[in-house]
Amino acid sequence: MALTISIFLLVYLAMCLGFLPGFNVDRTGAAVIGAFAMIAFGVISPSKAWNAIDYRTISLLFGLMVVSASFIVSGFYNWTAARIATLRVSPALLLAVIIIVGGGLSAFLTNDVVVVAMTPLLVSITMSRGLNPVPFLLGFCFASNTAASGSLIGSPQNMIVAQGLDLSFTGLLHVAALPALLSLPIIWAVLIWLYHKNWYLAKSAQLAAPAVINNPANSLDMAETVKAGVITVIVIIAFIATDIPRELIAFGAAGFLLLNRTISSNDMLKHVDGNLLLLIMGLFIVNAAFSSTGIPQTLLDDLKHIGIDLNNPIVLFLVTGVLSNIIGNNPSVMLLVPFLHHSGHSDALGAALVLGSGFSSNMFVFGSLAGIIVVEQAKQYGVKISFVEFMKSGFIVTVLCMLMAAVNILLLSSL
Repeated sequence: MALTISIFLLVYLAMCLGFLPGFNVDRTGAAVIGAFAMIAFGVISPSKAWNAIDYRTISLLFGLMVVSASFIVSGFYNWTAARIATLRVSPALLLAVIIIVGGGLSAFLTNDVVVVAMTPLLVSITMSRGLNPVPFLLGFCFASNTAASGSLIGSPQNMIVAQGLDLSFTGLLHVAALPALLSLPIIWAVLIWLYHKNWYLAKSAQLAAPAVINNPANSLDMAETVKAGVITVIVIIAFIATDIPRELIAFGAAGFLLLNRTISSNDMLKHVDGNLLLLIMGLFIVNAAFSSTGIPQTLLDDLKHIGIDLNNPIVLFLVTGVLSNIIGNNPSVMLLVPFLHHSGHSDALGAALVLGSGFSSNMFVFGSLAGIIVVEQAKQYGVKISFVEFMKSGFIVTVLCMLMAAVNILLLSSL
């Protein structure tokens, strides 16, 4: 048992720090090594390890990543960014547009893919206009995290929650869409307050804008964009109106989009986040092995005796928020879902998980993959967003959005 606990703690230490101390191993590597270690030392048998991986979640996530990637290869994100770049509006209104676009795209396409595709384009848009890119990148990042919470297909943790609690597309939309929508004006107001005197760059910095936006007339493949859009709509309708398993719908959509005469399947698949898929598969095995010790169940019983019941939606919301900023939103959700008894109030628990993980992830850079992507990609183009700079606005945004979401969850719990 001591060995199992040690492996589990080392894996989640890596989730917390982003690397395994003393080794050049990132979060994904730690999850995979931890899974192998659990099998190699006989903590969990190979067959049980394989069965521990929820193929439905992996299939759903993979399929929707391919759908989202189709918008990248069609040039849709480039075209969208170019259209934003030509708007003759004030910085405050441009920030509103970027927040709305980022939130809208993230709600219906996997938010991490959206952030990867759009961050360099936003740096180019803002710097070419002589604007300080930091508030615009932060607004885009914050909106992608909170707006993605409102839809089953917005983020990986939403898909994990929906599969684990058996929530429908409309069920999750019903409990999370309104808070996700209300978060956007909160983000805009906070950034306006903090940056209204710091919109513009110094003259010397204005010359360094990266030329990453191509001519939209040359880069947009209209036929592929329309096809990707139609497939996305069909997927959403199928989620809502049919009883076909969601993973089969997503897989079918991915297969159709990969079967292409003009775009290489390799060009599509390279935008699928294989590292994230491996991380989730590894954590399924590590969590199952740790659960077999009986320690999590004992700990939950002890917590319940002192008044901390994870099946209380508001308690779950707060615990999820705290855990997400320690080990990340996807690992947090995966850790908590198996121990929830959701009969009777799964909607409130689902809202607690998706809003707790999505809204809290804006507090620190490492709170979400989207935050890490924005900061690291911006750095490549000479835009530095420090830990303090991120937290200065992220902390306020998180507190206000969490308070608003808590009210929503309390109302759901009382129904």
